[in-house]
Amino acid sequence: MADNLFLGLPPPSAPPSDKQQQQLHSSSFSNTTTTKESPQKKSPPPPPPPALKSALKRTNPPDSLPPQAPPNGKRLRFKTTTDASEKQVIEAMQKIASHIKNPSKFSKASKLAIQLIQAGSVKPATSDQFFAILESSMSSLTTCNGPSVRADYHALFSAAQDAVEVLTKKQRNQLAAWTIRAVVANDLFTDDSFVFSKASGRIKEAILNLPVATNDDDIEEAAALKDETKMEDVDNQKTVEKISSSTTTSEVNKKEESDPFGLDALIPSALKKDEKSKARKDGTVKMKKEEEEGTKRFLKSQREALILCLDIAARRYKTPWCQTVIDILVKHAFDNISRFTSQQRDAIEKLWASIREQQMRRKQGKSVTGKLDVNGFEWLQEKYANEKISIRHAVGGSGNRRAEQWLG
Repeated sequence: MADNLFLGLPPPSAPPSDKQQQQLHSSSFSNTTTTKESPQKKSPPPPPPPALKSALKRTNPPDSLPPQAPPNGKRLRFKTTTDASEKQVIEAMQKIASHIKNPSKFSKASKLAIQLIQAGSVKPATSDQFFAILESSMSSLTTCNGPSVRADYHALFSAAQDAVEVLTKKQRNQLAAWTIRAVVANDLFTDDSFVFSKASGRIKEAILNLPVATNDDDIEEAAALKDETKMEDVDNQKTVEKISSSTTTSEVNKKEESDPFGLDALIPSALKKDEKSKARKDGTVKMKKEEEEGTKRFLKSQREALILCLDIAARRYKTPWCQTVIDILVKHAFDNISRFTSQQRDAIEKLWASIREQQMRRKQGKSVTGKLDVNGFEWLQEKYANEKISIRHAVGGSGNRRAEQWLG
């Protein structure tokens, strides 16, 4: 008994079978996999990428916040301009027309008129009031070339070209004649040679567009006849109105006597038809006469404006860089002298004769410095008239090769 060392101990257990070992192995493997996957599931999400500098400068909210849709598709807008009614625009134009006659108020009034043009307030309903502004500004044809008002007249009539489509044909013709005085003539006072030459080009185009003058144009030229015709027109209108009023009253009395019950109006007659046809013919004849008179006035005012431009250009003949342009302009007017009236022809002939004399003086006479008083064009013309241009690098025919390096 003493030798039995395992006395009192539990019996030894049986060795585990193969199935039990596989179950233990699978349970241990599942435990390890769960321990490996559990920390991955419980790990916090990765931090977002850092924001760019350009994103920080944006005023829009970040993408994380949902965009708020505007209710019912409406947006909040602020008015930057006030919509004036047609009545207000007409009243404003009438005020401008009353003040624009005054040269001291012309600058402010012209700027207000330009604002109306730029705002699109000049429409067919307001075209007559707008033309009244231009007409009152040109009430005196000599003020538009004044030194203190030239720029304002130039700006007003340049902006008025945007509203030409709204005006009638008669108003367009009048505006074209005023534009020659207010824009083209004022461009001749410039110190820029490009602007001066451009204005002379416009004058030449206007001269070419003129028709050949007739004897009627020569007769209607004098300013005294203008005043007389105006006075006669006023007197004739008064007499016509008196005669028409007297005839209407007499006709009404006769009708009342002959037809006291008004039964003749119900009976058709051939006389009424004849009267209507005569009235239509008279209306068409009057319309034709008015159109002819309108075209005559337009051509007359356009010719006068072009003569004014030639006069202004001749006054600037002392400026050296203007001389060549003025020579070409006056020669062009002299070549097309038949397009002007008799008194205007005399003025153009005198102007061309004086310019030719000054050209001869510049070529023959000498100035204070002792040099020939010629302009740059004439000097180069004389220099290269007898100059021989070589085929080789040399400039002159003398053979000196001083310009060989810079000519290549």
